[in-house]
Amino acid sequence: MLRPALALLLLTTVASRADECDGLAAQVASAIGGKAGRRQGPGVEIRVPGGIRIDLTCRAEPIVQAASGDPTPSAAYFQDLAVAGQIVVGVSADAVQAALATAHATAFREGKKSFIQQNGWSASCYTDRTGSIRTLCSVGRIPPG
Repeated sequence: MLRPALALLLLTTVASRADECDGLAAQVASAIGGKAGRRQGPGVEIRVPGGIRIDLTCRAEPIVQAASGDPTPSAAYFQDLAVAGQIVVGVSADAVQAALATAHATAFREGKKSFIQQNGWSASCYTDRTGSIRTLCSVGRIPPG
């Protein structure tokens, strides 16, 4: 009797998190003029006009990331990711964009991942001048613990 009850509780929790993630994806997509795609596992792809793709992954804490084939992505790339980050971490898009700019500049200059930690959230960027994904930046809450 206990096992079926625990299984039902687990399924209810997973479904609730999926609904929350889908709602968050819809909110991000609406804010940046994009369209949320189909959920695949813990992630939802959000497509934005101009070819920018933002991925929302919902695990312990949600995280948004954007990949670019350009080592120096457009201003729109950083603006869209900053707005998405604002929704995910709950701080101003300006604060997110400033952290992303610092992380990207450091990663580009040093050729390695740069991680900027703020009050309970972080922004990170990775650049690779030779790979197919030349820039990958993300924003998310730092999981407690």
